[in-house]
Amino acid sequence: MNRIVIIFTLILALMGPAFSVEPDEVLQDPLLEQRARSISAGLRCLVCQNQSIDDSDADLAKDLRIVVRERLLAGDADSEVLEYVVARYGEFVLLKPTFAGHNLVLWLTAPILFVIGALALISVQRNRKSKLAALSKEEEATLAKLLGSEGDNNGGGDEPKGRV
Repeated sequence: MNRIVIIFTLILALMGPAFSVEPDEVLQDPLLEQRARSISAGLRCLVCQNQSIDDSDADLAKDLRIVVRERLLAGDADSEVLEYVVARYGEFVLLKPTFAGHNLVLWLTAPILFVIGALALISVQRNRKSKLAALSKEEEATLAKLLGSEGDNNGGGDEPKGRV
């Protein structure tokens, strides 16, 4: 039984992600191919949207992988290839968007809302404690009167007085 678990674990560990780069896409120069894989791992498949173009088998992902390789063969630097793809498909194509002024609101909205919510919760808790802490003299008298009248009601039970 132990061997089966070990073999199964090894098989799962060795499987890894199944890259969708087809053999006809692979560049002859290993250095260029490594750069292409590095770039395409950071580009989102616009069809799948949760995969990089390296992992996707969609036709558009294949086209993007080819564009990346063509730009590298043309002598573009990695940053130039990314700029080229972003210029044509928008920043959404990047799996990790840049931290820039135009999307600063997206990056900061969640932390700001969290801080506002925490401050509101603290404020509500403080107000609740201060309201419960002190009763006015009228409220104390009313409360004493209510508690006193319950004592006259045979221990505050639900049975009416005088019944045996």
